[in-house]
Amino acid sequence: MHHLKFAPSWLRFLIIFLLTMGILFRFSNLDGKVFWQDETFTSLRISGYTANEAKQQLFNNRIVGGESFAQFQGANPEKSLNDTIMSLAKQDSQHPPLYYIIARLWVEIFGNSVTAIRSLSACISLLVFPCIYWLCRELFNVPLSVSGVAIALMAISPIHLVYAQEAQEYILWLVTILLSSASLLRAMRLEDELAEERQKPDLFAIWSLYAVTLAISLYTFIWSAFVAVAHAIYVMITAKFKFTETVRTYLLASLVGFLAFMPWITIVIGDFFQFLISADKTITQFDLIPIFPFLSMQLSRTFFDIDLSSENPLGNLIALSFLILVGYSIYFICRVTNYKVWSFIITLIVVPVLPIILPDLITGSIRASTEPYLIPSYLGIQIAVAYLLATQLYNGSRSRRSFWHIIMALVIICGLISSKVSSQAETWWNKGMNYGNPQVAQIINQSNRPLLISDALGNNYGNVFSLSYLLEPKVRFLLVNNQKIPKISDRFTDVFLLNPSEAWGKIIEKKYKFKTDIVYSDNYYSIWKFTKTRNLRRRNISSNNQLPTELSTKQTILP
Repeated sequence: MHHLKFAPSWLRFLIIFLLTMGILFRFSNLDGKVFWQDETFTSLRISGYTANEAKQQLFNNRIVGGESFAQFQGANPEKSLNDTIMSLAKQDSQHPPLYYIIARLWVEIFGNSVTAIRSLSACISLLVFPCIYWLCRELFNVPLSVSGVAIALMAISPIHLVYAQEAQEYILWLVTILLSSASLLRAMRLEDELAEERQKPDLFAIWSLYAVTLAISLYTFIWSAFVAVAHAIYVMITAKFKFTETVRTYLLASLVGFLAFMPWITIVIGDFFQFLISADKTITQFDLIPIFPFLSMQLSRTFFDIDLSSENPLGNLIALSFLILVGYSIYFICRVTNYKVWSFIITLIVVPVLPIILPDLITGSIRASTEPYLIPSYLGIQIAVAYLLATQLYNGSRSRRSFWHIIMALVIICGLISSKVSSQAETWWNKGMNYGNPQVAQIINQSNRPLLISDALGNNYGNVFSLSYLLEPKVRFLLVNNQKIPKISDRFTDVFLLNPSEAWGKIIEKKYKFKTDIVYSDNYYSIWKFTKTRNLRRRNISSNNQLPTELSTKQTILP
């Protein structure tokens, strides 16, 4: 790979340009997208409150304004950093605390705004670039070409942009995967180079670094355990399944990393057994997608992410094109590189995704919410494609090189277009059940004095929090407990009901003699609009004219 050691000046300038564009995309329009349910849970954890505490204080059959949610959406003087950790341990132990600790400290400095909390992920995403450089340097032993192309691809990758602009731990998880993988490769390379000298201090330091980065990765996202399994399989493959000194040292370093994670593992296991013996189990509805179309779509989103629905012929063509590119990249890297190179990429792509795919092969469907778990696979795919493009820019005849220049240009154009559209969009596919919230907010905001009624059952709790970021101050919330019949004041011109059960909605409709219209509906939830009948409206107007003082006294919570 001597021809890959130094990149020509045009490639260096291209890498710098794409890196600059990637950074600009990451910090562009941070507060423009829907602050969706999972992000509101992040802010809730940062606040130190549990979901039960928030429900008890908000969903108590009173009318409140949007400002009432602020207490549970960011750092506040009533709760400390220890409360943040304890709220995770009590109700959300599948999310380890590292990211939330960092986020709590971050918002204490920069504030609780959407821009502030998302800027943390955007800043963390910048660490991806030096980390991918180090990983490619250790894997391919070349200074720039492959590493530079990998940096360029990740800078404009729409899938990485999605998580770089989200108030969640996934972009930090990517950084920890890169660090632990690079430190592992470094340690194994030093084991080979220093086999005769046995310079123990150097080896001890780098293996200690692997143990630390593995522990950090586990404390970031629990799925790192399967990345560690991929590392273990890779070490065994390179050792040809012999119990060598490298294998023994690796096992010791991994054991130290997992022992450091034991305090949180005990909490996770305890919560799991408590769930098994509990009689109160909540059944969550998931959006199921056929496995192979889902995987094809996610693979394409690594490079291009605009309308890849199965109904769109162009989307299918683009998905097929990138499927061919990725397939050939993996074939190429397996054919031309040493097994110590390609086996690392294959294990990184395959092993972490198997626990997701295998259980769903029986049903043939997969949950749409599993996209973040594919981050290690995205990484392995991009490294394989980067190696293919970097090598083919210089190999073969002139016509062959020109062909690959065109392929690389198309990949870059797809990434730039996708990143531009995604960074400026108001909502995106990853917003899940809150994808339609901008449309819902627009409908409600058009009313003069709107009232939004909701209970805390199912996903309604998170939907209300997400909508509160988009609704105007004039909107009031009547949050009820256990679908009680709400007391609706006559002073509201329009009454909206968020995702009610049909029985509950009909009871309210009958009691108040409302006319009902479903003004919004998708796969996740619906919005009902209640309008007073003409006779009832005439009576209410007369009543309001006679008793203005009484109404203003009773509704003291309203401004």
